[in-house]
Amino acid sequence: MNKKVYEAVISGKADNNIKYSDLQNLIIDLGFEFQRQNGSHEIYCNKTIKKSLNIQKDSGKAKAYQIRQLRAMINKYGL
Repeated sequence: MNKKVYEAVISGKADNNIKYSDLQNLIIDLGFEFQRQNGSHEIYCNKTIKKSLNIQKDSGKAKAYQIRQLRAMINKYGL
């Protein structure tokens, strides 16, 4: 797991500045699996916590509200 990206997500200081590919890798490292794609939306599911996460690219970066959703899941489920 890329600790730098994880720390950026947890801190909330770089929500608008996280690369989409870094977010994808972090999500997979946290136990999510790619489920399907619907247009530009990629859906990842975590079987352990029975939750899904929907992400999409915005000019090569992750969308800030999706980073906040991931942070909430990390905090709630101890990922």
